[in-house]
Amino acid sequence: MGAVDLGAPPWWPEGGGPAAPPGHRPPHPYPPHPFPAETPSETTTRLRPVRSRSPFRAAAAAVCVVLGLGLIGGAATGSWLISDSSADPAAHSTYTVGRAAWHSVPVDTLFPRTLKGDGAGPGGSDRVWTRLAVAPDSGCATALDPLLLKTVRPAGCARLLRATYTDATSSSVTTVGLLFTEGDTDAMRALSTRFTDQHLDARTDLMPRAYPVKGTPAAGFGDRQRASWSVHVLTEVPVVVFAVSGFADGRAVATPQPAARAMVRNATTAAAQAGLGHEAKGLADLVERGLRRTVAERTEKPE
Repeated sequence: MGAVDLGAPPWWPEGGGPAAPPGHRPPHPYPPHPFPAETPSETTTRLRPVRSRSPFRAAAAAVCVVLGLGLIGGAATGSWLISDSSADPAAHSTYTVGRAAWHSVPVDTLFPRTLKGDGAGPGGSDRVWTRLAVAPDSGCATALDPLLLKTVRPAGCARLLRATYTDATSSSVTTVGLLFTEGDTDAMRALSTRFTDQHLDARTDLMPRAYPVKGTPAAGFGDRQRASWSVHVLTEVPVVVFAVSGFADGRAVATPQPAARAMVRNATTAAAQAGLGHEAKGLADLVERGLRRTVAERTEKPE
């Protein structure tokens, strides 16, 4: 039976090719899209079978975990220890730094070999002092009179440093001392208040002792040669600064006079007329300023 030509459907174009029905969107034009179609990963990636865990591998993994935790903990602890001193304000407080200055600061910084006092002498004259010797660091029992030792005892005595100087003419000698206490801020303030209110710095029975140096102008500088003195209790650092002066020729002084009185204009005592009050006060002030400056520099935290 022959094929019957039913004719082309009415929507075909004359070229014989099929035409899309109305409303139909043609497929993506040829050539094919330049990017290959994505393929689901599970069709191209083969999953590896999970092997049973052996006791040896389990033990090795446990050891690694323990070692890792130990290293992390050690690093954290080391970091804490290293940063603790710089982060803790107490480690950099003036009291902590100041109390340790007696052994952490060079002696030439605490007691310079030469000290210049601009305007520190009578009438605003300049002074230059040369260090004769530094006493070995010691306690307070042998360096302070018993009554002065009893007075400062509430603050405690950690260490005492002393050095003796002479002026440019070698006519006067002066011992300067730094008494490092064990007291805290309250103890130092209480001691300072007591000295001020009771005028203890003006009592002759509370004079510091001199430090004689053999073979120097201070060879005969003893208790009887003390002519003028100064005592200052600091409250910013746990230190008492003092100085006591006398004649280099070893003469005894019957009426010692505190520096504040010996520095008064028209004072007639031997200590005042010789400028020994200025010697004691000038040297004490310079040593105190140096100590304050050093403690302030060491208190600043590193950047």
